[in-house]
Amino acid sequence: MGQPARSTRAAPTVTAAATGPMLSLPEQIAAQLAARITAGTYVPGQRIMEQAVAAEFGVSRGPVREALRLLEKDGLVTILARRGAQVTKLSIPEVREIFDIRVALNGLRDRSIAEDPERLKLLPMLEAEVAELSRLARNARHSNEYVECVFRLNRALTAALRSSRLRAILDPLAQQTLRYSRLGLASELRRRQSVKHWQELVKAVREGDGDRAQRAAEARVRSSRDEAIKKLRELADC
Repeated sequence: MGQPARSTRAAPTVTAAATGPMLSLPEQIAAQLAARITAGTYVPGQRIMEQAVAAEFGVSRGPVREALRLLEKDGLVTILARRGAQVTKLSIPEVREIFDIRVALNGLRDRSIAEDPERLKLLPMLEAEVAELSRLARNARHSNEYVECVFRLNRALTAALRSSRLRAILDPLAQQTLRYSRLGLASELRRRQSVKHWQELVKAVREGDGDRAQRAAEARVRSSRDEAIKKLRELADC
C-alpha cells in the first residue's frame, strides 16, 4: 500500500520549498493557479492574463503559457485563439460525465483498499480524517474546511493504492471535480449525509469488506453529483 498524500497550501510566489522540489516551474505555477480556480478566486468565464501572471510570479511568459496548457488538460481552463486562457464554466453535462466516472473508479479504489492485506496500517489516518469531517459537518461555517478535508482524504486514499495506473487516473479527476464538490457539499444536510458515507468506509476497511466499501463510495459520489446538478439548475434559474 502506498503512502498517504499530504495537502499543501497555495503560496503567493513560486518556490521549490513551497510547492515541492519534484515539480517543474510550469507545474508549480499551474498548481497555484488551480488552487485559485477551485477556491473561486478566479470565477468561471474569467480570463487569466499571461503577462499579469508572469509579472506576479517573476517569470517569463513561457512557463506561464505551459502552466495554462497543463490547466487546460485538467479541464480548468480553455485556451482560445487570440483571447488567451479562460476559466471553464461549470456545466451539468460535465458534472454527469466526471462524476459518473468517479462513481466507478472511487468504488474500485475503496474496494481495493478495504481488501488490501495491509489496510489496517491506513486505518488510523482514515479514522482521524473522518472524525475531523464529523466535527466540521456540525458547524455551518466550516463548509470550505469540510470540502478541503474531503479533498485531502481522497488524495490520501488514492496515494495508498497499489495500482499506479488507477492513481494516475484518479489524481487529476479529484482536481477537476473540486469546484463541483463545493456545490455538492454546500449545505449542512449534505455534509452530514457525506459523513455517514465516510463512516461506512471506515467500518468496511476495519472489517475488510470490499463490497461494503464500494457501495459506500458509489453512494457518496452519486449524492455529491446529484446535489451539484441541483445547485447548477438553481443558479441557471436565477
